[in-house]
Amino acid sequence: MTNVIVVGGGPAGLSAALFTQKNGIETTVFDTDATWMHKAHLFNYPGIGSQDGSVYMDTLRNQVDNFGVERKQGEEVTDVESTDDGFTVTTDDGEYDADYVVLATGANRDLAESLGCDFDGDVVDVGVTMETSVEGAYATGAMGRTEEWQAVISAGDGAAAALNILSTEKGENYHDFDVPADADEVFGEMADEN
Repeated sequence: MTNVIVVGGGPAGLSAALFTQKNGIETTVFDTDATWMHKAHLFNYPGIGSQDGSVYMDTLRNQVDNFGVERKQGEEVTDVESTDDGFTVTTDDGEYDADYVVLATGANRDLAESLGCDFDGDVVDVGVTMETSVEGAYATGAMGRTEEWQAVISAGDGAAAALNILSTEKGENYHDFDVPADADEVFGEMADEN
């Protein structure tokens, strides 16, 4: 089974996890809760008039949990290596294998550097899909941007990485576009599971 490991539990990482898990790819997030969102208040996020950053993060975590993302809360990733079959992620608690890895560690680019990703100056070199020079590895949010650290941009970067993974897996451009009828089906399934 295809799986994704997301390193980082801020808007970029959780957005990536939401899209992949929602569309049938088993996803695990390593979240140390070191997101800058705890210092933020959102007035500039479309659809949110005014919300404390920590409250926003609670809502986002609940959303990914409801879709079945496995969150390793408080478990810090210390290394990521490329393997013949994908990637191995190392923590103090063990090693985890994945077909894809999404790095969403804010301005901390150490894991991307140790993985051998190309850099453009101080930031990880990525395109619009957020894929790095290492096939199957993605760098999102502040990792690939200089001083453009907005929650909405980071969430979009996470979604772009996830859609690229989904397109790769499905063999065609994939669009995660829901319609009102989908809401009844999705929320009905969630209610049945709880």
